[in-house]
Amino acid sequence: MIQIFAYVILVLVIIGLLNVIISTYNRLVMLRNNVDKLFVNIDVLLKQRADEIPNLIKVVKESMRFEESMLTKLTELRTQFLNSNSAEEKVELSSQMQNELKSIFVVAENYPNIKTNQNFQLLQNRFSRIEDAIADRREYYNETVTTYNIGIQEFPNFILAKMMSYGEKQLLKISEQEKKYDGIAF
Repeated sequence: MIQIFAYVILVLVIIGLLNVIISTYNRLVMLRNNVDKLFVNIDVLLKQRADEIPNLIKVVKESMRFEESMLTKLTELRTQFLNSNSAEEKVELSSQMQNELKSIFVVAENYPNIKTNQNFQLLQNRFSRIEDAIADRREYYNETVTTYNIGIQEFPNFILAKMMSYGEKQLLKISEQEKKYDGIAF
């Protein structure tokens, strides 16, 4: 009778340990997949912004004579973004595109006929909405990365995380170049 009771307790302990291991594994997989999904969501918005750049360029070209180098640079950045496979490179290129687009909007302030152009206003509003969505998703991505990083560092998760080769993910940071604004050069 005591042996049967001991076997039952042993089986229950083993089932409990398996349950902990399985739930820890599932949590780590969920955390990693959430981080990956959120970056793809950001990438979708960055691509959407890159796809809308030609429309913006067309409206600006039709409305004013603009410095050719800025438009060329914007087109080159868009091409590089669409051809890039690296997440870090895409973030950097999107930051450069954002700076160039800001310059276009500032130049538009000096040309009232562009500011009153309905197409330009629609594109500017659309661009602002996309920028807001990108900022929101970057913030949510960073929250999810933080949760993931904490998850793989907690006990006993870190043991299973090491066995699964899960490493820390980097937060999306705003580069110094994104923070810097030198104004428009004519």
